[in-house]
Amino acid sequence: MQVKFSNESREDKIFDIFITIVFILLLFLVLYPLYFIVIASISNPDLVSSGQVLFLPKQVNFEAYKYIFRDTRIWRGYANTIQYTFFGTFFALLLTIPSGYALSRKDMKGKNFIMKYMVFTMYFGGGLIPKYLVIKNLGLIDTPFVLMVLGSFSVFNLIITRTYFLSTIPIELQEAAEIDGCSILRFFIAIVLPLSKSIIAIMLLYYAVGHWNSFFNGLMYIKSDHLYPLQVILRDILISGQNLQADSTDMDYILEMERISRTIRYGVIIVSTLPVLILYPFVQKHFVKGVMIGSIKG
Repeated sequence: MQVKFSNESREDKIFDIFITIVFILLLFLVLYPLYFIVIASISNPDLVSSGQVLFLPKQVNFEAYKYIFRDTRIWRGYANTIQYTFFGTFFALLLTIPSGYALSRKDMKGKNFIMKYMVFTMYFGGGLIPKYLVIKNLGLIDTPFVLMVLGSFSVFNLIITRTYFLSTIPIELQEAAEIDGCSILRFFIAIVLPLSKSIIAIMLLYYAVGHWNSFFNGLMYIKSDHLYPLQVILRDILISGQNLQADSTDMDYILEMERISRTIRYGVIIVSTLPVLILYPFVQKHFVKGVMIGSIKG
């Protein structure tokens, strides 16, 4: 017969119970708003407005989604945003990962000056008007390339990437590879990249979410309707209500559309965030590892 002794005191058990309860409450506070948006988007708008929808949907209907997806601009916006996100994220990784690795090497000359210069740009900028003039002079106004290029480089992400390489890829590994006749480019492709799946995944998520949620750039630099990203189109649907007007003079119809528009705002949130919510589980296993390792030392 074996007797098991617990090292936890009564105070420790009480503390563990308290912490568990606190985190359960925090989890509820974080998840409930998202859950409420889902049930509100499929509930009777009158019941939502009167506060009767709290935990379960009531008088379930999908009228809001019908009106949202009936607008062909939604599908065009999805196609545009997927294109901008894919190529913008690819371009961002192409810049950030090699740059972060290069700046993490002790044998790179001038790396301290480059890092200080880049950090300087995090606190000081030229302003909106000079930025607009530069983009205009480059001929990027009202082109899909402007939304792929803008937001494709972040000094903050570069610092995280550099710190990750500093803490995981020792310089001795590169020196050993060079002794065996391996070039720096081959070492980076064949050894560094396979060992950097965590930081690549975290950068992919950061940049992809940034491009997907990009609203201001599309509003500022895009003039053609067929180039609008999804966020700008959803903004037009939400504010202007063009998809609900239908040039109707029927007052009952207009009042009904105004009533439905109360739930459309919730449907718009779901439509815009669902792809990101689907993407996150696939990179979750790398997410925590990449952030934690990249934050050990700087």
